[in-house]
Amino acid sequence: MYKVDLNADLGESFGAYTLGMDEDVLRHITSANVACGFHAGDAVVMRKTVRAAKEYAVAVGAHPGFPDLAGFGRRNMAVTPLEAKAYVQYQIGALMAFMKAEGLSLQHVKPHGALYNMSAVNMDLAVAICEGIREVDDELILMGLSGSCHIEAARKAGIRAAGEVFADRGYQADGTLIPRSKPGAMITDENDAVARVIRMVKEGVVVAADGTVVPVQADSVCLHGDNPHAVAFAEKLRHALAQEGVAVTDLRTVLER
Repeated sequence: MYKVDLNADLGESFGAYTLGMDEDVLRHITSANVACGFHAGDAVVMRKTVRAAKEYAVAVGAHPGFPDLAGFGRRNMAVTPLEAKAYVQYQIGALMAFMKAEGLSLQHVKPHGALYNMSAVNMDLAVAICEGIREVDDELILMGLSGSCHIEAARKAGIRAAGEVFADRGYQADGTLIPRSKPGAMITDENDAVARVIRMVKEGVVVAADGTVVPVQADSVCLHGDNPHAVAFAEKLRHALAQEGVAVTDLRTVLER
């Protein structure tokens, strides 16, 4: 049977500002990527999100980003590999405190936004991130863009990696995501998005914007929890996956295949 993990970026509210539909999305996913206070989230939000994930038996991963609240971590920053490594370790440590308080263990680490996109194509950054993860806990899984520097860097650093694919994002011919500022970055047709996910999981390919057939390893599918239709889409996707004989399960089980 085919197996896949469903993940979403959660805990991105800040102070009096609420972003996303975390409680509703948690009902439909198996992994939660929790913001750690740099690009979004704060101590109270982190604690609340970890507790909610525990309630719904959803595995938790750290979602470290650049220290850029104003830009939501989506703006590129000129950082050294050493700085990126320190940023990641700092944020993992913060989230681990809340996990320990709830008697839980962290499952994975998924870089956020610009840090994700930059390290997907920059091996030095990717290796620094993976080494930072290993030094904190070598049992943690790196969740990274399928076919990117993330996956190779994890191998070099000696940690496990899970290939991530995106249900609602357009792809370029090199397997990277179309920048949000460009046409075709978002897939707005839900039926198209569902069909793309099923093909990525069962056939291991996705069609890029220019028609190129790009190979992918779909260990985990990202669902964006800040989308107004996120919950309805998650329900629709899970139903379609079940009909296609695809089991939605936790990331560690997926990686055992």
